[in-house]
Amino acid sequence: MIEVTEKNGILIARFKNGDRFNALITEPVKEILLSHLSKKGTKLILNLEGIKFVDSSGFGVFLSAMKTAQNNAGEFRICNLTPEVKELFHVLQLHTIFDIQDNLNDCLSSFNTEE
Repeated sequence: MIEVTEKNGILIARFKNGDRFNALITEPVKEILLSHLSKKGTKLILNLEGIKFVDSSGFGVFLSAMKTAQNNAGEFRICNLTPEVKELFHVLQLHTIFDIQDNLNDCLSSFNTEE
């Protein structure tokens, strides 16, 4: 479903198989992300590489993750949006709320520019 790795103190979560983030998997994904983001100062990237569809429950997980990160002095970023998912972010006007990077390297680098 989702795996979390760590690089230079930054957690990277990515989907292991499938190309849809929908109601069938949102609860376990949310639990995993929030378990990490509820720890103070966590920096987490959600790599959406290969995800071609996100439904409203998936966007709800993104919002919960961002809120949990903010409440715990952490940071939550998203990268590797497919054109289909990028369009959904724009239609919902969520591209203005989230820190979205084109690829994982840019996302990792964006943390270093703040320090």
